[in-house]
Amino acid sequence: MSLWTWLDRRVRRLGVIDTKLAQGAAMCIAIILVKLVPDILRLGIGWFIALAVLLGIHPVLKAFGPES
Repeated sequence: MSLWTWLDRRVRRLGVIDTKLAQGAAMCIAIILVKLVPDILRLGIGWFIALAVLLGIHPVLKAFGPES
């Protein structure tokens, strides 16, 4: 069994609450990172928009695309 298959099986056990808790933890880590490296905030808004779009494409297509 590959690592990705194992991780996929583990993540499928999570519910909506668990997913939201993980998102909250990730946001806290991002805030800590910004506090430690304040130069991150000097990036233009375009970089953050592009990153959000790039990171969001796959989950949106997976959730709302055709089922395989």
